Amino acid sequence: MPDHAPPRTESVWDHPRPPALRSDDRRVRVECAGTVIADTRRALRVLETSHPPVFYLPPEDVRTDLLLAARGSTWCEWKGRAVYWDLVPGSGIRRRAAWSYPAPTSGYARLTGHIAFYPTQADLCTVDGEVVRAQEGDFYGGWITAEIEGPFKGAPGTALW
Repeated sequence: MPDHAPPRTESVWDHPRPPALRSDDRRVRVECAGTVIADTRRALRVLETSHPPVFYLPPEDVRTDLLLAARGSTWCEWKGRAVYWDLVPGSGIRRRAAWSYPAPTSGYARLTGHIAFYPTQADLCTVDGEVVRAQEGDFYGGWITAEIEGPFKGAPGTALW
């Protein structure tokens, strides 16, 4: 059972800072090169001011055999150190298509091992059958669905918002 059902409409400007972490029991799917990469009803959503939600999927519901550790890491002031994953769904490779927090800070411990995907690096991401639009830019990785309202940070010219 989710600890917070998403409202009919949700402004990213009502999302908190520091970000909130919420369970979401809607069906979340990621597909690439004709392969289902992830399929779950046990996603966690991170909600942060000015950003569309990011869905983190439990590793049990992800084809982790198609993920290879990528070089580099980044630091989030809230969640800690993120590591990146290349996606290899067939003969091709999608570089840094996903990320995770192997040892997130205490307030985000539920994210441990969960994997988030950039919608721009998959062929299809859906939430309850609705096709996701990707957040502009290559940093945040938010998933935009019909209930999510902007404007969104990430596009050119929004860095100093």
